[in-house]
Amino acid sequence: MLKKFIIQAVQEDSIFSEMDVTPGDCLLSINGMPVTDILDYRYLIADDCLEVEIEKPDGEIWELDIEKEYEEDLGVVFPEAMIGTKTCKNNCVFCFIDQLPQGMRESLYVKDDDERLSFLTGNYITMTNLTPDELNRIIRYRIMPMNLSIHTTNPELRIKMLKNRFAGDVMTYLDTFYENGIQMNGQIVLVPDYNDGPELEKTLNDLKRFYPVLQSVSVVPVGLSNHRQGLAELRLFTRDEARQTLALIDAVHAEMEAQHGDGFVYPSDEFYLLAQRPIPDSSYYYGFPQIENGVGMMADFKASLTDALADLKPPKALEQPKKIGLITGTAAADYLNDLATTITTAVPGLTLAVFPITNHFFGEAITVSGLLTGADIHAQLKPQLAQNPCDFLLLPKNALRSGTQTLLDDWTLESLSAALGVTIAGVPLDGQALLKNCTA
Repeated sequence: MLKKFIIQAVQEDSIFSEMDVTPGDCLLSINGMPVTDILDYRYLIADDCLEVEIEKPDGEIWELDIEKEYEEDLGVVFPEAMIGTKTCKNNCVFCFIDQLPQGMRESLYVKDDDERLSFLTGNYITMTNLTPDELNRIIRYRIMPMNLSIHTTNPELRIKMLKNRFAGDVMTYLDTFYENGIQMNGQIVLVPDYNDGPELEKTLNDLKRFYPVLQSVSVVPVGLSNHRQGLAELRLFTRDEARQTLALIDAVHAEMEAQHGDGFVYPSDEFYLLAQRPIPDSSYYYGFPQIENGVGMMADFKASLTDALADLKPPKALEQPKKIGLITGTAAADYLNDLATTITTAVPGLTLAVFPITNHFFGEAITVSGLLTGADIHAQLKPQLAQNPCDFLLLPKNALRSGTQTLLDDWTLESLSAALGVTIAGVPLDGQALLKNCTA
């Protein structure tokens, strides 16, 4: 028996609110199809004529005929708890959640592995807990793109890395998605001495045949915190290993570019920084298919900044001199310093100071801005600002919890601003947005 879909909230001024559908009502079916969760709902409302069956708390059944715009919502609001996230059944040797320190907010320790979140929010799934019914629903509803954590196409190695005896079926799932035209994006978390070198070469060669249904593959280096007690012994890539990895990826990228006019496989920005190689320009990334995964972010940032600077008509000095501090992780500090020089040259009266923050909370090997904490920012900026004061500070928004002003350790921009005695604003990872905030 199907679990009833109980409506917990209804958006004001929506179709349902106008038809007196209220929280506590059951949404039984849309166009004769039962509704069990958010995916059913999203798929079934994508029509301009709907027959909706509602059960009121007293058992009365309402049959509603609805005409609407094709993409117009009915007004069901989905609280996070209502989605009921499926959790991960793996014990991956590289899992970053296992490396979190104790005492953080509970939601950060949740390991999701949910095909619904892959579609709705871009999360990556391993497919190890995907049931036949769920797989059939993806195909029936054409739910795509699916974002897949592949890591390796070697069945035995994948079982070893994910520590799950069901992890070796990855090629079966890829074949099924490919044969049914379900668009995919893939991710490979690269771990030295596991899936790098010849294993990476084999994986990429195996994946080429799924193009273009498999639209893109990203390769990102494993992240290691200082909180790995009791976990597998792993290490970081050396500079030479990063260069060898880039050479291997570049060969496949060039081959796919020549054959299909598309790069297909893209290393993360961290590999270029580790290898001390220049970041490619934006043309390398063919529309940035994995920008949400942080791949090509620096090239995209530079391209958007270049466009924004070109639109300054004509360049004008600021009415009042201004000094702005740019907070970043250590990885991008030199790159951001170069861009800051470009900006200040184009905007007389503007001074930019780049403040790279060493990550003591997770460990110095964690160098990206997205994992900065308020405690580290406060401890390191307080003495620096005493010697190098700024009118205000800008922090990349990827350091903030989505839709909030809160960092990973629950410092807020408001509390951090008060503690430092200077206003801090979050800014998108976009060159145009940075320039706008600097010249406002």
